[in-house]
Amino acid sequence: MNGPALRAVIADDQALVRTGFGMILAADGIEVTAEAADGAEAVDAVRRTRPDVVLMDIRMPRMDGIEATRRILDDGPDGPDGSDGTRVIILTTYDLDHYVYAALTAGASGFLLKDVTPEHLVAAVRLVRSGDALLAPTITRRLIERFAHRQESPQTGLHRDLSGLTPRELEVLRLMATGLSNAELADRLFLSPTTVKTHVGRILSKLDLRDRVQAVVLAYESGLISPQSPPGTG
Repeated sequence: MNGPALRAVIADDQALVRTGFGMILAADGIEVTAEAADGAEAVDAVRRTRPDVVLMDIRMPRMDGIEATRRILDDGPDGPDGSDGTRVIILTTYDLDHYVYAALTAGASGFLLKDVTPEHLVAAVRLVRSGDALLAPTITRRLIERFAHRQESPQTGLHRDLSGLTPRELEVLRLMATGLSNAELADRLFLSPTTVKTHVGRILSKLDLRDRVQAVVLAYESGLISPQSPPGTG
């Protein structure tokens, strides 16, 4: 492999989960710099070892994964030598339990179920490290349906001025927030996938957003799109 090895921390209160995931990552050349049995240990491990990605359980003693995610990402957006900072992938046993939206608004770049296949786990870690968000279109839609209509909007700090976006960028953001993938956006807008990717990148840059997850959350919390409306065209 060329370049530095991808580095990860695994935070889960179950030793078997940590061991199993660690073996899967190591077999693919991903270095596990530390393991943590609770959120407080995870925060300390990240500060000590500066990994690229954290696999973070939600339900842990002392400090849960949501608070740990918030603290890790509040430490600063940049890693050592000016590289992008640590990304967090949430691990959960339950598909879309009520903690997941809170974790995403805390800054996580996506989530995985613990019964994920080894291949999907490795692909997810590499995807998130590359700067993409691990949030499938179907998951986006279900998050919207289940959580975005809540009265008590989480304090995400994602208050942005959308006036700097072009009409096309606003359209892309609005459609992205309904759960459309880049390929679906390209079909809908009669654009090439490369052009769509460029628009998405410009939106994230202009709004100073970490990734696609934050863009989706912002679109709803800013009122750009109404959660009462059915996602997509349907």
